[in-house]
Amino acid sequence: MSDEERDLTDDDEERRPLGLVLLTALYLFFFLVTASTYGHPFPFMGKIYVGTPAKVLVFADSLVCLYLFLGLAKRQLMTWYLLICYNLFEIVNTIVNLNVISTAELERVIGERIDHDALLINNIASALAILLLTQYIYRHRNFFTNRKVYLF
Repeated sequence: MSDEERDLTDDDEERRPLGLVLLTALYLFFFLVTASTYGHPFPFMGKIYVGTPAKVLVFADSLVCLYLFLGLAKRQLMTWYLLICYNLFEIVNTIVNLNVISTAELERVIGERIDHDALLINNIASALAILLLTQYIYRHRNFFTNRKVYLF
């Protein structure tokens, strides 16, 4: 490849910022974690779903995470909005679940003893991490340069 061709290739493609690469990898991880919970009880908006409803919710959540991963990979601007909405929804869902679902109900569904304090601390830490992640995403809107409405 000649120097001219190499320069054209470098100019045509935008450099992918490290933060965007890490975000893309993180949402791929979120997709894999969500998909791996298929068939297990699923807490959603203050209720624990089991069986088919839980599978449907996990499938839907997996599709959303897959869309977010692909949108990040393609730097789609629409994904920026969806990331913020999805993350804020996850924080609200976590808070509602903590306030509505009792430890006894969780223990009954899971079949194991649960440390209430550890559950509370882990969920609050997760919500704070997602909040900080959302703040990072909000501040880096400039990473999302693809203004196309559809992924494909």
